[in-house]
Amino acid sequence: MSAVIRPYGDTTGDGMVQLSFTLPVTHDKRAEGAALQLAKKMGLDPALLVHAKPMGPDFTFFVVYGSVHHLVNLDEVVVVEREYPILSAKEANAAIRKHLRRRLVVVGACIGTDAHTVGIDAILNIKGFAGEKGLEYYSEIKVVNLGAQVLVPDLVAQARAEKADAVLISQVVTQKDAHIHNTMQMSAAFREAYPAGQVPILVAGGPRFEEGSEAKLGIDRIFGRGTTPSEVASYLVHEMSVRKGKKQP
Repeated sequence: MSAVIRPYGDTTGDGMVQLSFTLPVTHDKRAEGAALQLAKKMGLDPALLVHAKPMGPDFTFFVVYGSVHHLVNLDEVVVVEREYPILSAKEANAAIRKHLRRRLVVVGACIGTDAHTVGIDAILNIKGFAGEKGLEYYSEIKVVNLGAQVLVPDLVAQARAEKADAVLISQVVTQKDAHIHNTMQMSAAFREAYPAGQVPILVAGGPRFEEGSEAKLGIDRIFGRGTTPSEVASYLVHEMSVRKGKKQP
């Protein structure tokens, strides 16, 4: 969906919105009427149907334009700012050698019934994502990628066996908030299995996680859509140095 955003308090006119969606109906005039009805219920008034295309025999894709009367206040938008610099692979490796004097161990997996490994592979595998090499490329990071549909007890056991410094999970399947339940189950299991203050860095990634909900989920960091390997590596280096600093007398 795209829209014209006017400054808060601007009453010079309504904003125009372009909205696209699919309905489980066969393409005909009745379906087009249903699309306009839905658009009006969503607050577009008047609404104009500009495109309708069959998506197989039982679905239709629509594009609708319309006026909306809602105001957007950008001052009320809360954004989670990154509190650490983005490091190159060379800089991250050097920081790990300085602070740990050994390789940083990262265990990754898709937990529960989630079989979508594209996200976790983009971060961990050497081929990487968006022109960046994955964490396997970093000489000072040992990556253990457990793949898909990993049970939480197995993840905890593998993390303990590998003496993991960080655990990365990916959650794409979100029916009935499965990503939330699975992540909370995972964090609780780690806190039960490890002494206080020795739980690995817990990181979750996926398109449906809400920024700023780490405390609720019991984890240290959330990464959303479009995250690159260097962002994750830089965060791990940052969090590792913070934790090590806290342990110093």
